Amino acid sequence: MNCEKIKEIVNIRTVLESFNLFPVKENQRTAFYFALDREEKIASLSVDFIKNKAFDFGTGKSYDVISIVQQINKCSVSDALTYLRKFDLSTLETERVKKSDNTINYEIIQVQDVRHPALLQYLRSRKVFEQRHFVKEIIYRMAGKKIFAIGFKNDSGGFEIRNRYAKICLGQKDVTWIKNRCNTNNEVIIFEGFFDYLTYRMIVKEEDSVLDYLILNSTAMLFKVKEKLKAYHKISLFLDNDPNGLATKEVIENNYQNVEDCSLFYAAFKDLNEWFCSFKGKL
Repeated sequence: MNCEKIKEIVNIRTVLESFNLFPVKENQRTAFYFALDREEKIASLSVDFIKNKAFDFGTGKSYDVISIVQQINKCSVSDALTYLRKFDLSTLETERVKKSDNTINYEIIQVQDVRHPALLQYLRSRKVFEQRHFVKEIIYRMAGKKIFAIGFKNDSGGFEIRNRYAKICLGQKDVTWIKNRCNTNNEVIIFEGFFDYLTYRMIVKEEDSVLDYLILNSTAMLFKVKEKLKAYHKISLFLDNDPNGLATKEVIENNYQNVEDCSLFYAAFKDLNEWFCSFKGKL
């Protein structure tokens, strides 16, 4: 894959997060970070998530994902490309195509309990049918088509949309907090996606659960909760066994105390749900 393609598909936020760099302030399109090459009190690095580029107002330098790695690691283009290849480029390309769907106008027609036979079967195939009360059936229109999908609500009112063919977000992207008033141990469990959360609910009886849960809905959302996580005495991680998941785990382990990596439990699989589906399939 050539340099221009890598500049296009490797998410600039993900690259910055891999170096433990997070926004000081942001909106849906842009964010300000502290400079890459100096200490400063007022953030001067403007990052455009749509263009996948950054501009330093202090020096006038422009950056793409390759030059960011070069600047931070003090390395050549070749070494920067080697660093960026630790991300799953094929997956990123797929995600880029899917996320582009989110720029198309859509209309949510109806939100209801899951009833559509195809969606019920989809939940059965993911082995989380019994947890269907945590999700909704979203009927929406996009690009002239009426679509049925599983929807998981985030804290900004958006819906993470999943079916056999779609993996997008309708509305503003955000995390989902599920808090328990009986959480006297002050512990939180973090999941990357909501199917892993539903899977955990399949494993642990609801009445036995007295912890808080955080579903990131994307590793890129970690910056939104970094301050809130400081309040917890223990953090347990059920993240994906892929470059983004591993990079996020490293960020959390480096910034918080008493972090437990539970992904070792399903180390031979991409995520908790994939392991659970394999396990249940053998029963």
